[in-house]
Amino acid sequence: MMDDTLLVLTNLPDAASAAKLAHQIIKAHCAACVNQLAPCTSTYCWQGKIETASEVPLLIKTTVAAYPRLEALIHAAHPYELPEIIAVTVTAGLPAYLNWVSQETNESLRDPHMNLPKE
Repeated sequence: MMDDTLLVLTNLPDAASAAKLAHQIIKAHCAACVNQLAPCTSTYCWQGKIETASEVPLLIKTTVAAYPRLEALIHAAHPYELPEIIAVTVTAGLPAYLNWVSQETNESLRDPHMNLPKE
């Protein structure tokens, strides 16, 4: 069960877009929990220039099975041209919590009539 759990990270430009994406992710059962963190400062190279921006990180708890749906949703709904979507395998955790993550991301819970956001 532990190797099936992922912690996915993405950053958004502001709290409103982060909250909106978090809600979409949970509503679609692509993750069991999304933590919206305090804004941080990111420094990166984009199109040959060093950039610095304020961003709002999301920590997303999901499973390997739900990851493709999660990635597709984030990519379609994210305001950035090239969004950060990084998944890290969870190697240890409270078994009951990891089981809950698995249950909440079960494909059978997803509304089949709910479409992913359009790009």
